[in-house]
Amino acid sequence: MTDPSPGTPVTRNARRERLVGLLLLGVALVLLVSSPTWFASDQAGVGIGQLVVAVALAAVGGLLVRRSGRA
Repeated sequence: MTDPSPGTPVTRNARRERLVGLLLLGVALVLLVSSPTWFASDQAGVGIGQLVVAVALAAVGGLLVRRSGRA
């Protein structure tokens, strides 16, 4: 696939994918930043679970943002 030329309009689905991807990246960032609170309160299991969910959301969000740039 080639990159679209700068003058071509972005399709509606690509725009939606980009927005959803950015939302997921934002949620992942909040989860990553807030996870130390669980470790500080001796609930490491919850903290590890939160980190796993944050990494998964960041991966999906990054994939969507990257894919929307190619459309």
